[in-house]
Amino acid sequence: MMDQLHRILPAVQKPARYVGGEYGQIVKDKSQVDLRVAFCFPDTYEIGMSNIGMRILYGIMNEMDGVWCERVFAPWGDMEAAMRQHHIPLYALESRDPVKDFDLIAFSIGYEMSYTNILNMLDLAGVPLRSEDRPGLEGLVFAGGVCTVNPEPLADFIDFFSIGEGEEMTPEILNLYRRAKAEGWDKPRFLRAVAEIPGVYVPSRYVHRYDEAGHLCAIEPLDGAPGRVAKRIVRDLDKAYYPTHTIVPSTEIVHDRTNLEVFRGCIRGCRFCQAGFCYRPVREKRPETLYRQAVESLEDSGNHEITLSSLSTSDYRHLEPLADGLLDYCESKRINLSLPSLRADNFSRELMLKVQRVRKSGLTFAPEAGSQRLRDAINKNVTEEEILTTCATAFSGGWNNVKLYFMLGLPTETDEDVLAIADLVGKIIHTWRDHASSKKRGLSINLSTAFFVPKPFTPFQWEAQITPEEYLRRVHLLKENLKSRAVDYRYHSSDLSFLEAVLARGDRRLGPVLEYAVRHGARLDGWDEYFRFDVWMNAFRACSVDPAYYAQRAYGREELLPWETIDVGISKHFFWRERERAYRSEISPDCRAGCGGCGANKLEGGVICHV
Repeated sequence: MMDQLHRILPAVQKPARYVGGEYGQIVKDKSQVDLRVAFCFPDTYEIGMSNIGMRILYGIMNEMDGVWCERVFAPWGDMEAAMRQHHIPLYALESRDPVKDFDLIAFSIGYEMSYTNILNMLDLAGVPLRSEDRPGLEGLVFAGGVCTVNPEPLADFIDFFSIGEGEEMTPEILNLYRRAKAEGWDKPRFLRAVAEIPGVYVPSRYVHRYDEAGHLCAIEPLDGAPGRVAKRIVRDLDKAYYPTHTIVPSTEIVHDRTNLEVFRGCIRGCRFCQAGFCYRPVREKRPETLYRQAVESLEDSGNHEITLSSLSTSDYRHLEPLADGLLDYCESKRINLSLPSLRADNFSRELMLKVQRVRKSGLTFAPEAGSQRLRDAINKNVTEEEILTTCATAFSGGWNNVKLYFMLGLPTETDEDVLAIADLVGKIIHTWRDHASSKKRGLSINLSTAFFVPKPFTPFQWEAQITPEEYLRRVHLLKENLKSRAVDYRYHSSDLSFLEAVLARGDRRLGPVLEYAVRHGARLDGWDEYFRFDVWMNAFRACSVDPAYYAQRAYGREELLPWETIDVGISKHFFWRERERAYRSEISPDCRAGCGGCGANKLEGGVICHV
């Protein structure tokens, strides 16, 4: 295979994606290993190597004696074509051994539009797509990641799912598999045993039944399977494994820097945000832990930028002292410290002036909605006054570049709300004219609108998505009312977001659709170069599935939802109550202002919210 690789790599884009050999990769002696894991990320190398979750689990698995975990990424189209032409199966980077030869094949899934990549990678590896066609213990396929809170669209293909955070659960799974392999278990016995590990969901142990109208009416556990599977969490992040000595990519990646996770969860409760609810409860790291991890990571990697990452970094309670400590280290070494995920209601000019002494970048804010009524409906908890005051502060401090993120199609949205986005942008432009300390380069506003996608385990999980045609009408309404040349407006694809909604809220009947789409060329759907909406629509027609049933239909309050076997620690009653508040445009306080009683602080038997 190596001779063939040497012939084709010079002819493909970015051949460094496919060769491995990076500083920090882990290579083990095969004779000293009794379990091999192909850890697959269903997107390109640049995306996967930017994923901190993958780096964490890669390190955890390789710290286990006798276990060798290797990385596998989806090839770009030119490389896939060459591999198929030359009969090169999908392989792992560290050893370049075929994926089909590994004991376990694990996928990390963070985006619904990567589902076709999962199936395509299995096909390229020569692994049967459907779980029922893989009868042996070898080559078991399992998956984790935030998308697995609704595992049902992938139920035909994945043997079992790891629900929640994997730092503690993954070694438990691997140790059980080693025992099963040593004792000669068959696959059914292993699946029964692995389902007893808290957080593991085995779809083959559940039967889904539908009524005459086509609605899901029953989910029946088989053979003593639990009625619900609760997600796993890491209670103490200070004690949890964190990869300070990790792989340094040999080609540019999306986030080509050190990423330092400061906390998990979110105090805010934005009603559209799946991650904000699924990663509850809030758990912070101590600043001394973060400082140590930052210095170790920077010294090991040689990176010249570090990002403090979380769902809302400016909500970290010890942010200023942490930043002060890191700046003492970073400034002398010309290392840039960046703070994403800022909020307009707690923006600190003093802090931003400090952290951008090395390199001043643009500012990013996500008001999400133009009108106060709609921001209250989605529980954004930020006012127009706070947005404009923050912009004034930034402009007076020398910033001239601002990125603004909004959504279109949010529940209760009207044309007045859409026009309010243009009005708010106009007020930001006037604020720059009144407060900018430097006007030589002019103002640059990068405005982006996303198409709202209803997601499981949010207060909007029952909502209908507007049609792509209606979304584009609202896009053009907004565009027509943006008058300034300082604004660069871009919007997300309507077709792609429609399919994302279908897959996010789908059930097991989507399995044949996915397989048909992959067999007819669907892959790399998150990339404009490869996304083919016609292939998907042909797949729906061929399988007699109406995609609008999943995306554009409002679900009933008492309706059985496909993902109800999964328990993320937040009650269905809480989500419905938040939905009712949305329709009254009532805000709910953040977790620090008052506990809303979602239930997440009781996960694993203890109150652990760090609020």
